[in-house]
Amino acid sequence: MAKESSFGAFVTGFFIGGLIGSGAALLFAPQAGEKTREQVRQKGIEISEQATKATKEARSKAEDKMAEVQVTFEKVSGDLQKRVKELEEQGRTLLAEKQQQIQELTKKVEAQAPAKGITLEDVTAKE
Repeated sequence: MAKESSFGAFVTGFFIGGLIGSGAALLFAPQAGEKTREQVRQKGIEISEQATKATKEARSKAEDKMAEVQVTFEKVSGDLQKRVKELEEQGRTLLAEKQQQIQELTKKVEAQAPAKGITLEDVTAKE
């Protein structure tokens, strides 16, 4: 951003300097008024063309930078979405494993409880 603002300041300074130089040339020119006016007109055209060219270059650079930023954003966004899906799948797998462990423990408790005279309600009521 600092480069863009310094470039804009350069273009503005260049244009203002051209105008001041043209005015000074009018005041101090030893030639006829007609010839001086023609030179001032030509310089004005040149400065205008240079300003137009500089503006086009700045716009082109800005568009290129925006395209780079967009590509980077899309890549990062895609990577992030992929990672979220991976984490979701890991979470589902972990949940399924824990549910399986709970079921196995419940079956073990149910299998051992009658031998010791304990019911499943007794075990869950204590907790």
